[in-house]
Amino acid sequence: MSLLVVGLSHRSAPVSVLERAALARETQARLAHDALAAEPATEAAVLATCNRIELYADVDKFHAGVAELSTLLARHSGVSLDELTPYLYVHYEDRAVHHLFSVACGLDSMVVGEGQILGQIKDALALGQELHTAGRLLNDLFQQALRVGKRAHSETGIDKAGQSLVTFGLEQLADGTPVADWADGKRALVIGAGSMSSLSAATLARAGVAHVAVANRTLERAERLARILTEPGAPGAVTATAVEMTAVPAELALADIVVSCTGATGLVLTADVIQAALAARDGAGLALLDLAMPRDIDAAAHRLDGAALVDIETLAEASADAPMAADVDQVRTIVSDEVAAFGAAQRAAHITPTVVALRTMAADVVTGEMARLNGRLPDLDDKQRAEITQTVRRVVDKLLHAPTVRVKELASTPGGAGYADALRELFDLDPQAVAAVSKADPQHGRPTTARESA
Repeated sequence: MSLLVVGLSHRSAPVSVLERAALARETQARLAHDALAAEPATEAAVLATCNRIELYADVDKFHAGVAELSTLLARHSGVSLDELTPYLYVHYEDRAVHHLFSVACGLDSMVVGEGQILGQIKDALALGQELHTAGRLLNDLFQQALRVGKRAHSETGIDKAGQSLVTFGLEQLADGTPVADWADGKRALVIGAGSMSSLSAATLARAGVAHVAVANRTLERAERLARILTEPGAPGAVTATAVEMTAVPAELALADIVVSCTGATGLVLTADVIQAALAARDGAGLALLDLAMPRDIDAAAHRLDGAALVDIETLAEASADAPMAADVDQVRTIVSDEVAAFGAAQRAAHITPTVVALRTMAADVVTGEMARLNGRLPDLDDKQRAEITQTVRRVVDKLLHAPTVRVKELASTPGGAGYADALRELFDLDPQAVAAVSKADPQHGRPTTARESA
């Protein structure tokens, strides 16, 4: 396993840098393709959220891989490499696995324990599969990360260690008042209709707002979210409407709470628009929650009388003082155990093609020797020939059983990758035969990567 991750997050970089480096989905796709085309990488996947950008790759050279992935991150983010480098972190092999598993469990989130990251990891895997840039290693890695994250949430109280980014943001706006009391009966405006906006709308409905207006560039998506909010069994008793983006200034004057999370590259709400809405509200305040990266809401809103703005930067500062639950230690133990198990499984899988090639060679030897025997003893009847063939096969199987079982056990230990090389050397196996087994291996239903099909 030569897994490498290069990235930056709210833990390593200021929000101003994260905001500039934010990647649209199309840019994420180009980054994954370019990483795969780079010399050191054979697989690639991009994990991009509102507070992290990470590029995962299977590389055959560590230093060249770090240099290439860092350069690509800078090129696609639009932030110069010199400026980006001080904020980048690098993890390799088991440390890279440990990092992703920790991320999946919410240990590396701005709000410890939040579960939104699982959906974002799932999206990153889906994009890698769609682009055919994620091969066996990254498919295994991301799928296992999802399982580890779900295990952490089901077996521990990590959820209690923190809340979703939405809930945490609303708590900051409520300023000590229970969110349910603060939001009760208010009117909300949600700008955007993606996964984070959907979570925001559901959270607001659960908190007791009376009405949610959903604005989105594509009206159909806004209408779909509005329908979901009012379906039987939906959280809370709320009415909901969908509006065009052109109606946002008017809705802003009516709303008490605004949550914005779009993929726009420029500001969605300027200070002038917010000022006009405040003027129309006859002194009523306006609570603004900006969960977008780059930001949707003008930071100048902080200075407007009657406006309370919480954005990613504010959340980063507030989360630094958030309490850690005792369950965090239990989750860390789960992560460590899962990292060890994943590494052992990967190392064991690495030797499987060699073992298969060895047994194939042995079967070919048996077939060849039986052909020679048939030429020398043509008078053997079918029963005798079948008995001899079966006996020879049993002898070969018994001779190979112990060493192949033992080599798989040894290969699963740290540093065990060398046992595959030793096995190939001892039995003079054709490297092309081993490679052919690896290429044909349908394990886990992995897609063939672009480089493998080239």
